[in-house]
Amino acid sequence: MIPTTLILTQREVAKLLDVRRAIGVVQESFKAMARGETLMPPKLYLRLPGGDDFRAMPAFLRRPAAAGVKWVNVHARNPAKGLPTVMAVIVINDPATGVPLAIMDGLLITKLRTAASTAVATQALARRGSRVVGLVGCGAQGDALLLALAECFPLAHVKVWGYVSQEASRFCRRMRRVLPGVMFEPCATIERAVRDVEILMTVTPSRRPLVKRDWLAPGVHISAIGADAAGKQELDPRILRAATVVVDDREQAIHAGEINVPISRGQFRPRDIHATLGDILIGRRPGRRSPREITVFDSTGLAIHDVALGYEAMRHAKRRRIGRRLALFAA
Repeated sequence: MIPTTLILTQREVAKLLDVRRAIGVVQESFKAMARGETLMPPKLYLRLPGGDDFRAMPAFLRRPAAAGVKWVNVHARNPAKGLPTVMAVIVINDPATGVPLAIMDGLLITKLRTAASTAVATQALARRGSRVVGLVGCGAQGDALLLALAECFPLAHVKVWGYVSQEASRFCRRMRRVLPGVMFEPCATIERAVRDVEILMTVTPSRRPLVKRDWLAPGVHISAIGADAAGKQELDPRILRAATVVVDDREQAIHAGEINVPISRGQFRPRDIHATLGDILIGRRPGRRSPREITVFDSTGLAIHDVALGYEAMRHAKRRRIGRRLALFAA
């Protein structure tokens, strides 16, 4: 019998996955990784002239048995052409035969897994009952991040800073309709968005520190999300030296996460990493140890989450008969 491959568009993936489901899948994937039940080589970067790049992100999970790869691009000038800066395709294979079981949009899954991993980390590291959030950078990822946090915390006040004039105001107007019980405050400066918050999320492509140590309240938790390639940096290195630093993956963080620049300059040492998030979730290492402790989650983005969520989408698509099948191979 000729095997067929399930094709899922972004709209179809949206029918199959939501933030709540993503949080559960991502949390279990972190635990599986800590238990040694996954394989995930480092991201492979294909850097193009002009600064754009492609990234290949393969992974294997023992349970559910799935192998796959995300092929994702970052093209900074795409918005001027009416295209997203980031696009992605995920391929899910049967590890026993190599048959491509599904090919699907990976952009929505990237957005969901980033938001879900941030929520899982914040649950593990922030003070319980945190209500005040700072968001530095309010692009395409911002709404999913806040929706995921709202699943885990009683949000009351969100302070937002954006790169572009009026970007934060537009974002806040939109989010007031989505989370009507939360006060959204657009901020003219990064300092205003950072001061007196209990949870801080940085989601920018910056290559210089944006957040200063002196602005942080005791006990704040920071999820540093924007630094996902060598040379990127959002936090004052003094923050890292004063904080408990937790990473999603040690090797990726050292070479391409928030800590990559401070390590290259001798401002932070790999041995100063407190733990991986997976180690905390399975109880191998402690999480937050005091109410005044500053915690940092260095999020680089894991292929195991892309593959786990891709498999979850495929599983539900089969049950609900969503998508279409193609025979990619001749008899």
